[in-house]
Amino acid sequence: MTASVTIGEFSRLTHLSVKTLHHYHEIGLLAPARIDPSSGYRRYETAQVPVAQLIRRLRDLQMPLAQVRAVVEAPDVQTRDQTLRLHLDQMERELAQTRDVVASLRSMLTLPVGELTVEYRFMPAFRAYAVTDRVDRDSIDDWCSETFGLLGEIAGRYGIDATAGATYGDEFFTDDVGEVVGFLPVAPDQPALERVSLVDLPASYFAITRHDGPYADFDRTYGALGSHVAEYCEVAPGPIRELYLTGPGDGAAASDFRTEICWPIQRIPTPKG
Repeated sequence: MTASVTIGEFSRLTHLSVKTLHHYHEIGLLAPARIDPSSGYRRYETAQVPVAQLIRRLRDLQMPLAQVRAVVEAPDVQTRDQTLRLHLDQMERELAQTRDVVASLRSMLTLPVGELTVEYRFMPAFRAYAVTDRVDRDSIDDWCSETFGLLGEIAGRYGIDATAGATYGDEFFTDDVGEVVGFLPVAPDQPALERVSLVDLPASYFAITRHDGPYADFDRTYGALGSHVAEYCEVAPGPIRELYLTGPGDGAAASDFRTEICWPIQRIPTPKG
């Protein structure tokens, strides 16, 4: 049985303030069951309590109002549940990222930067399957997941045993958006494919160090290697390369990630002393 209650009583039933209920009415998210034409008083039905409680929980989870509306107005249970699952998955990814950043910050407060091991290496030119895009820094995780998923699929299908990587143009760092090239080295006579392009990456000398673990403190390794290059090497033009010895595409835990950062230099420096 459904009963009619005032907006004040409905507020007590749902723990939503009268001001919030007014706002939800104005935007068409939760309208009262009826409005008295003479007084303008809003009245709600007790059958609306579960809907109001659902809205409150979704907003507590910081779900945008547009998505809340999609849940509340879903035509069926399957559509509603799918929208909820997508939001919860996004929240879990954000929580994981927050945990990584907290762990990185704690390490900055308690642990000094480890001793940097730098290797100088000449990489000859090579051909690769590649995916090239202008990528926003905030979207790089999703872009890498999609790109290296595709390159991994190609490697498995054609039996290619090579370390995938990416190059990052200067604008990616300076403007938060720039050219990124995800690549998979292949033989010179590898045939063209529809979903990727064939590119030739130039030969270069690199100063290289390895970053072990998640990417939350990637900048610390970048900072250490870049400082080393500035102090001891001659920087060469060209994008920075990353080689993913073990990465998300391998199904590994973040603690097991192994990434080589390759900083282009003019030549191998002569040891001092």
